[in-house]
Amino acid sequence: MSRAPDAMAGVPGVWLGAEALIALRDLAVERALSAPPAAIPGGFLSKRRGAGQEIADTREYVAGDDMRHLDRGTTARTGVLHIRRFQEERDRVTFLVLDLRPSMLWGTGRAFRSVAAAEALALVGWRAVEEGGRVGLMTIGAGGPEIVGARGRTRGMLGVIGAMVRAHEAALAAALDGQREEPELEGPLLPLERVAPRGAELMLASGFDAPGRGLAARLGELAQKRHPFLIEVQDRGPGGLPEGRYPLRVQGGAVRMVTGAAQPGAGAAAKGLRAAPEGFAHLRIEAAEPVAALAGRLHAAWGR
Repeated sequence: MSRAPDAMAGVPGVWLGAEALIALRDLAVERALSAPPAAIPGGFLSKRRGAGQEIADTREYVAGDDMRHLDRGTTARTGVLHIRRFQEERDRVTFLVLDLRPSMLWGTGRAFRSVAAAEALALVGWRAVEEGGRVGLMTIGAGGPEIVGARGRTRGMLGVIGAMVRAHEAALAAALDGQREEPELEGPLLPLERVAPRGAELMLASGFDAPGRGLAARLGELAQKRHPFLIEVQDRGPGGLPEGRYPLRVQGGAVRMVTGAAQPGAGAAAKGLRAAPEGFAHLRIEAAEPVAALAGRLHAAWGR
């Protein structure tokens, strides 16, 4: 497989660089909740009581309780034996899914849709590991998926970023080599049943072009044991193109002429309509918007 030309490397908004994605860590942390992450193995607390480390409440002692959990303070204060009950820790996994099919590899503003999608997922991923969770990745695009198992801390996020960069470079190179086949989105999502842990938050960033008739059903199957969140990446263009006729290459390689200020778009998304399936948590973003604004909207939509 040929590599993207050297002239493309480093072009802002076109080339996906590891340094830029790493630098988003500070922006993600700035937007995070002010409370520090809990210093527990699982990363966040469930509402289930169990043999964890965080105190849920206290109650009066009953026969058979473990005396090692005696709450000495409450017992001394009330004169009645009290036992501490604990919350069970549960692991938080955020699994990122990055669409790098050919329809994502263009843009008319600040960045390609593929780059904006990767930035959004990087912001989510940094937020997740800073809060003590684990993060994994699957990409959709040329050369098969890049899959990174869920890991925590900075090392886990760096592994995800490295895979994003490799997959984006491969997708650009394939497009430049004339490989413009657009597989329907529902098919490449099938491996998520195997690679995304149960209970994980699935963050899918896509333009939802060529979704396939079964996409909603596939997401519904995943939602039975996981939590899908859809990030719909649009590019409606900067507007104000001079009047005239412009050649536009569409899916399949054919060229058609568009008139006036029409922008090369992504189906319904280009017209401002929702392209993602109904019934799932959803955020629509614009590829041209500044990254700081994107971080704020992600925090508002996904913040805890």
